[in-house]
Amino acid sequence: MKYEKIEKEAYYHIYNKGNNGEDIFINEINYSYFLSLMKKYIVPVAEIYSYCLLKNHFHFLVKTKNVKDEKIISKSFSNFFNSYSKSINKKYNRTGSLFTDRFKRIKVTDEEYLRKLIVYINLNPIYHKFVNELREYKHSSFLALISDKKTLLEREKVLILFNDKENFIFHLFKKKLDFDEKLKELIFE
Repeated sequence: MKYEKIEKEAYYHIYNKGNNGEDIFINEINYSYFLSLMKKYIVPVAEIYSYCLLKNHFHFLVKTKNVKDEKIISKSFSNFFNSYSKSINKKYNRTGSLFTDRFKRIKVTDEEYLRKLIVYINLNPIYHKFVNELREYKHSSFLALISDKKTLLEREKVLILFNDKENFIFHLFKKKLDFDEKLKELIFE
């Protein structure tokens, strides 16, 4: 399978899942370690708009930076995922690929789709039934995006896409309500 080249100054939805449906985050400490590697490898080449880490998969929404050589962006992502995989294999005495394949990427060129993707990524813990309320899940960007605390996320840029923090929260909870209603319909059918 041929993978699309990652270009500079472009938005991308980056995602992957565990090989054979296996967990990629085995213990709580793995989430923190993954984010520390993200800071080391990804922050120098991309702005992070949203993320969600679940037991067996993850999602990022990034905007790549204006780097001299575009190849460095893909190399940084590759180094990030390889570093994490090697550490998990060593720590848990496992062998083989942690992820299903090379990381997937979708270039995002439409602002409306960009907003929908931010909502989707932040609602992922609810879609996958990890929690009922977003405030209960600590391995996604939601809490940092609505906080006033220092963050590596592009909080202001995300909130501007929704006009302000209140509208961002409104979009998330409106979408959650729509999702809850669809679930009810399925249950009663």
